[in-house]
Formats: sequence, structure tokens, C-alpha cells
Amino acid sequence: MGSRGTKAGAIVVSAVMGSLALSGCGGDDTSKDTGGGDGAREKGTAQVRAAYDRTAEAESARMTVRTEVSAKGEAITSDGKGVVDLAGGDSVMTVTAQDQRIEQRVVDQVLYQKAPGQEGPGGKPWIGIDLKKAAEQQGMGDQQFGDPARTAAYAKAITDKDVTEVGSEKIDGVGTTHYRVSVDVAELPGGDRMREQIGPTLPMEIWLDGEGRLRRQQFEMTVKAPASASAKPDEGAAPQQLKMSTVLEFSDFGAEVNAEAPPAGQVADMTDTALRSGGQRG
Repeated sequence: MGSRGTKAGAIVVSAVMGSLALSGCGGDDTSKDTGGGDGAREKGTAQVRAAYDRTAEAESARMTVRTEVSAKGEAITSDGKGVVDLAGGDSVMTVTAQDQRIEQRVVDQVLYQKAPGQEGPGGKPWIGIDLKKAAEQQGMGDQQFGDPARTAAYAKAITDKDVTEVGSEKIDGVGTTHYRVSVDVAELPGGDRMREQIGPTLPMEIWLDGEGRLRRQQFEMTVKAPASASAKPDEGAAPQQLKMSTVLEFSDFGAEVNAEAPPAGQVADMTDTALRSGGQRG
């Protein structure tokens, strides 16, 4: 895969990998399965594996992402919208979660967030989380989220038996082909750790337009988060289970992206705090 295309794939994969690192943790019902023949299945697999290169050829796009996380009867929903550099991985988004509107940027593998009326340590308006460092400490290797090797391994993990064509659907008026995909987690960087958290496979669904570009990608999984180190003996030591659903949509390919890091003096580095918090949830 070309370096630009693999970074496009990494943007999508990082929506899942990033959630695992920082937390410790569709379709039309009438659609028919049309992936019975070997030839059709092989063609579908080729389309899915080539999707990231084809999407990256647009260089940028508008993106929306909706994430729902539930545990112990409580649910948190976040909605984000903005623009993303499909070649480099930078993005500028506005995220709404728990009645808060958060300004978010990803620049050079660092996530920056600012919420109105809130300040980080030292009174700084922005917090920063190093996504690469988070991945390393969570046993996911030292590759960047945009590293071509990461998404090349992801594509390699998809075989003919893992792809099923569901049918044709329209997304915002654009005709797409809907595929159901199962990724072998063991083939991914940091696969052993991910296998412990989400099981042997990563199920997802994708919708590709007539040019083979991603229009929608959806993940639904149950994640095992570590039990709290401070849990009382009678509370048990079983890992907490989080149910997570993530849906990304891409449109307006070629949209302009202006992602700049906030001034260093305005950013509080919260990487270690976020990782400690994630490891102690239970």
C-alpha cells in the first residue's frame, strides 16, 4: 500500500485503537447477503483492502464520528465533526459529549482538547495527550497511528473468508456498497494486548462509494477494561466490560484542513494522567 493510503486507514483504525489506549478499554435490516460466490468474495476483499489507498487519494475530507460507550448501566455518547488530513492524520474537530462542547485537534500524533470554562493544571486552557506514547504504554508497539506498517498489517489481516457483501445502500444520497468485515486481531500491531481486550476478531462494517472510497465505517465491540487497583476484596477482581460503538462518515473530499497545535505555554500534558486513569477503572 502507498504511504498516503496507509495513513488514511490508520485514521480510521485509530478511532478504535485510540479508544482502547486512553480508556483501558447500520445497515438496512432488509439488505441481503450477496457474498456467496468465491469470485464475488475475492472481489469484495480486494475492494476493502484497497479502500484506504483510494480514500487517501482525495488527501482530505470532512468527517463525523459518533461514539457510544456503556458500562454498568451508564452510557456516554459523543459526537464529533470537522475535517481530517487523510495523508498526514491531522484533524480539526468539534466534539460534543455530556452537554459539553469541546474543541479538538490532532497535530503530529498529539491530541489537544479545550472545553469552555474549564482549565487544565496550571490554569492552562488546553490539555494534550500524546497518542503515540499512549499506544506504546498500552503494548501496541512504537509505531505512530499514521505509520504505514500499522495499516498494512491491518489490511493483511483481512482475508477472503472475512469479507461479506451485504448489499447496496445510499449514504447522504451517494450510492455505496455495504460490506461486513472481520479482522484477525492477532495480525495487528499490539494484537496480543488487543486480543485480551476485545477478543480474537474485530468486527466492523464499511460502506464504499463508486470510486472505492470510504463513506462510512462502523465498529461495535465489547472491551474488557482492567479492574480497579483500589477495588475492595468483596467487589471482585473481574475486569469491567465496556460496550463501545463507533461510526465514522466521510464526505466533501478535498476539503481544506488547517490544523495547528496550540501555543506550548497554553497546553497541559495529560498523557500520563489519562493512562493512569484508564488503568484504574473498574
